[in-house]
Amino acid sequence: MISVSVRKVVKKFDSITALEAVDLLIEPGELFFLLGPSGCGKTTLLRTIAGFHIPDQGQVFFDNKDVTAVEPYKRNTGMVFQNYALWPHMTVTQNVSFGLEQKKLKKGLIKERVLAALKAVEMQNYAERKPNQLSGGQQQRVALARALVIRPQCLLLDEPLSNLDAKLRLEMRMEIRRVCKEYNLTTIYVTHDQKEALSIADRIAILHEGKVLQIGSPHEIYKYPKNSFVADFIGETNFLKGTIVKREGNKVLIKTSSGNIHGILPNIKIATIEGSEVTLSIRPETIRIKRERLRHNCFEGNINESIYYGEIGQYIFLSGDITLKIFELNPQLLKVSRQIKLYACVDIDDVIVLQD
Repeated sequence: MISVSVRKVVKKFDSITALEAVDLLIEPGELFFLLGPSGCGKTTLLRTIAGFHIPDQGQVFFDNKDVTAVEPYKRNTGMVFQNYALWPHMTVTQNVSFGLEQKKLKKGLIKERVLAALKAVEMQNYAERKPNQLSGGQQQRVALARALVIRPQCLLLDEPLSNLDAKLRLEMRMEIRRVCKEYNLTTIYVTHDQKEALSIADRIAILHEGKVLQIGSPHEIYKYPKNSFVADFIGETNFLKGTIVKREGNKVLIKTSSGNIHGILPNIKIATIEGSEVTLSIRPETIRIKRERLRHNCFEGNINESIYYGEIGQYIFLSGDITLKIFELNPQLLKVSRQIKLYACVDIDDVIVLQD
């Protein structure tokens, strides 16, 4: 296990800045996700850590060793690519053993390590098959075994599940986490899939236009987004505009076009004062539809549209000029008339005042 430190890294391609003064510290044994939309710089950052890109400015450290100018093959990292990159003419065993053979290890040791790696990903029974005889999920397991077998200091995963169908992706998420934790690997994982990151990461960095916008646990990122981009990118949310009427510590009273609402400032250092215009983020699943108004944080209105998804009902709720999307587990209000007056209510802790 090693720590990985990225310090003020800048990477440009001609006139395009792919990474802008990126700072990260990834702890030993951590499963760390780089998450963001296409073109945000996450793969460039991963390839910079791997050594395939040399930064224009800044440094990369493995523990206390500066590896910024060290060749990729000397960094002892294992990399799993989006397209698996298996040799089609080789068997599973041959693919997995290739890296060890290049290191000229003894045959007995190679055999022992290959078997251990295949067992770790539950592919020992497919050892003599070739890639075209395997499913996509099985090929991904082989690619993971090939990365593990060299005993890397750090495992780097670049969109490893994007070519799999939805069911296989779900299975492989937990499999990857199990293997990484079993081997105590410091793992850096690139994806644009929010559910993938939220379900298995220890921590997540959200990237946008070459910058790191927020770093935190899945719960912190989802529950307390720092700005509107993070709130909108991770899951779904309702944005409301308002003006601060009163502030006491991290508790605020905000005036909206449909009445006053209480919320919280996740970062108490945000310089908001009475009269400041702010943006609120309210997750659809945190809103409850009531037939009677509660004491605080209720918008009066009606259900304008209902969509049934089986276990979840989605409602479009209108309150004056405010439109709220609401999710209800085990939906009960699908047939409620549009004419019936209802109240959309939310807890104070679920109304998040954003920095922008």
